[in-house]
Amino acid sequence: MLEKRIIVCLDVRDGKTTKGVRFKGNVDIGDPVEMAAAYYAGGVDELVFYDITASAERRSIMIDVVRRVAEKVFIPFSVGGGIGSLDEMRDVILAGAEKVSINSQAVRRPEIIDQGAAAFGSQCIVLGMDAARDEKMRNGYRVYTSGGRIRTELDALEWAIEAEKRGVGEIVLNSMDADGTREGYELEITRMISDAVGVPVVASGGAGRPEHLYDVLTVGHADAALIASMVHYGDYTIAEIKRRLAERGVPVRIDTGLPERRDDSG
Repeated sequence: MLEKRIIVCLDVRDGKTTKGVRFKGNVDIGDPVEMAAAYYAGGVDELVFYDITASAERRSIMIDVVRRVAEKVFIPFSVGGGIGSLDEMRDVILAGAEKVSINSQAVRRPEIIDQGAAAFGSQCIVLGMDAARDEKMRNGYRVYTSGGRIRTELDALEWAIEAEKRGVGEIVLNSMDADGTREGYELEITRMISDAVGVPVVASGGAGRPEHLYDVLTVGHADAALIASMVHYGDYTIAEIKRRLAERGVPVRIDTGLPERRDDSG
């Protein structure tokens, strides 16, 4: 069985890591570069960096912060926020990210998925999706953009299937209903989309205890779990979360020491 991944999310606003509840009431909690380095040292499998206001403000991502984070970590690193062109994707990858996450811009211009996958490979293109329960939609969930500010007419399941056909290599599925609540992931939509697509699905929104990760990685069929508050506020360490999952039979990577710095000198 493939190992399940634990991913820490750094939502960044004005150069600071921030956290809110259901996309509201955000407060600054630390420096993203220092926090990324600490999570890397603590054994996290991957990191995700979201410039959460770039899309709404229609500006480019904070590439300097991306570069500084990439200099500190040597694990897969995904970056998103307002990215809507091949040039912007290229800038992020050249700054040190392995993956580019597109959300609002993909909804506005779905062809950016096809273009990005053709230029950089599907493994580099991640669909970020913010979804909330809405019984008016065919499969019960509606897609939102611009950090949850704009409601679309997209059904979440249908959008996930289309995005996979266009070439995304992974989907980060964030439940707006559960986001920041620390009461558990939204298992229904996670399982529905995980079962419908052939690419990895990362569950996001609602993690508060290791038991929540167990539920979404087993009952929810997610390939990875994204966490934020439960580690940002010091309630748990990455090592403790992985130990608790391993004790219940979930295959996870147990860290045996940091990888050596890459030497690209030839």
